[in-house]
Amino acid sequence: MKIIFVRHGEPDYANDTLTEKGWREARALAERICKWDVTDFYCSPLGRAKATASCTLDKMNRTAKTLDWMQEFAYFIDDPVTGRHGVPWDFVPSFWSGDPLMKDMDRWVEAEVMQANPQIPAAYQNVCEKLDSLLASYGYVREGCFYRMPDAKERFIVRTIEPGDKKAAKNETENTASKEPVIVIFCHLGITCLAVSHLLNIPFQLLVHGFFLPTTSLTILTSEERWSNEAYFRVQAMGDVHHLLEKGVPVAKAGCFAEVFQG
Repeated sequence: MKIIFVRHGEPDYANDTLTEKGWREARALAERICKWDVTDFYCSPLGRAKATASCTLDKMNRTAKTLDWMQEFAYFIDDPVTGRHGVPWDFVPSFWSGDPLMKDMDRWVEAEVMQANPQIPAAYQNVCEKLDSLLASYGYVREGCFYRMPDAKERFIVRTIEPGDKKAAKNETENTASKEPVIVIFCHLGITCLAVSHLLNIPFQLLVHGFFLPTTSLTILTSEERWSNEAYFRVQAMGDVHHLLEKGVPVAKAGCFAEVFQG
């Protein structure tokens, strides 16, 4: 299975839509996605995500199912260092990195700053449960920290296939003859990091502070199904924007506190 998270285009937050540049980004993205064999499209209910999705959906004559729980994780807090009232990340390094709870996969919601908004723990749990429910509809059932495919044929792959190993490649092709589901979710920076943190069992704060996902960037996860009927998701790309670079559209700075590399 492939899960592809798409951050919306450069936002016009005041009107919950896209800037002129954001629309250019969305059109460049559509040129890329339209070449894919996508099983299902999903979208956040927020306007900037819907606007981004519209370019792809119109081009492919497809529709997307709205997932309310994939809207941005905008449960605001008051930053005790900067005084900022906003999303529950973008903290200064000396504040968040020194708190052991912030680096705990499950307990980051117990950090003092998170406890200031009592909606955060329940909202986080809801996202995890809804994501698992969505994956279960494709045959991937959460079991502890991995996924199991109860209806899948067991496979036992000891090693990766080396170049030139034609026998192993042939066997692997035969084992993966059925079409894998590919889903695309148009959403937001924070909620993507939250979903990926759950899939990979990595604390949310490490991802949201450690990775920049530019506007219209793609974060691609593939399920590795190499042992029995077990599956574990692995990131193939995170924050990929080569569709923008190919079209000569500059990478936007939205959500980044540094100059963005344009190469």
